[in-house]
Amino acid sequence: MAAAAALDQTTDQVLSKQLVVGANASQRALLGDEKAAVLLLALGPDFGKPILEELDEMEIRQLSRAMVKLGPITPDMLDSLLIEFVTRVSSNGTIAGNSDTTERLLLSFLPQDRVDSIMEEIRGPAGRNMWEKLSNVQEDILASYLKNEYPQTIAVVLSKIATDHSGKVLASLPEELAMEVVQRMLALDPVQKEILEKIETTLRTEFMSTLSHTKRRDSHEQMAEIFNSFDRQTEARFITTLEERDRDGADRIKALMFTFEDLARLEASAIQTLVQKMDKKELGLALKGANDTVKEVFFANMSARAGKMLKDDMEAMGPVRLKDVDEAQGRMVATAKDLAAKGEIIITKGKADEEMIG
Repeated sequence: MAAAAALDQTTDQVLSKQLVVGANASQRALLGDEKAAVLLLALGPDFGKPILEELDEMEIRQLSRAMVKLGPITPDMLDSLLIEFVTRVSSNGTIAGNSDTTERLLLSFLPQDRVDSIMEEIRGPAGRNMWEKLSNVQEDILASYLKNEYPQTIAVVLSKIATDHSGKVLASLPEELAMEVVQRMLALDPVQKEILEKIETTLRTEFMSTLSHTKRRDSHEQMAEIFNSFDRQTEARFITTLEERDRDGADRIKALMFTFEDLARLEASAIQTLVQKMDKKELGLALKGANDTVKEVFFANMSARAGKMLKDDMEAMGPVRLKDVDEAQGRMVATAKDLAAKGEIIITKGKADEEMIG
């Protein structure tokens, strides 16, 4: 809101100086960002503010610079611009919102390079600016690109993106290069604006624009996640059928899957954290359908008193439906993954050839 409020004053000043001009002012063609600036000035603070509030700070700065540098705008120039804008909007008939129509509309009042930048950001990874977007790029993909850059450039990039993601990217770099980058980051001085803008431009044109063509994660990994979401009967049915058609593919998927039984292979501290986070009734239901090995691991990571209380609760449950057990175990696995995503525990898979106990 502060940016919009500050722009109110700029709008009032520029309107009074530039839109009210003599009839002898020169007629000239307006550039893309100038057209946008004039339209906002013509709307005035009351009608322009809602539009400005939808823009980010960088866009507001760009429009503000264009407003200040506009010079005289004659009534004829304003009329021509408004007619052009209304004609373009009204001639389309029905309005359809998609990538193509958005790009065409932007091209009516912004230069090509600016439109390309906006559309790339819309289509690219989530984030409001380049550094936020890089923080959403898979660390191995980003590391693969950066390893061909100068250590100083890598240091600047890693200093600008989210700290946790920077660490993952650094760990994915070759060790010798990573250590050199660490030294550069330790001695990094404030980066000049011009250099930072050049790095952003390079990343946008050479990396982000081609990111959609980058090899995605292994399809077996993706399928393993899908299989993880199945209940036990569905999972067994798909795995059995797949084994008949593609034994190697089925084995790879099983090796990548993280199942309820894999929870027993976590570090003791991770199991203890998971037990603390779980609802005790849900934990009891999940363990009631577990094999003896898994039960022993979990009870070993609980106090004698807590373990006895949980066993009593499980005994009091009586017979339970397999469907309810599967759902409870699924929620337990999901909780473990959430804790891992937050950095509270570390999930490690067992060896690929270890047999999963159903």
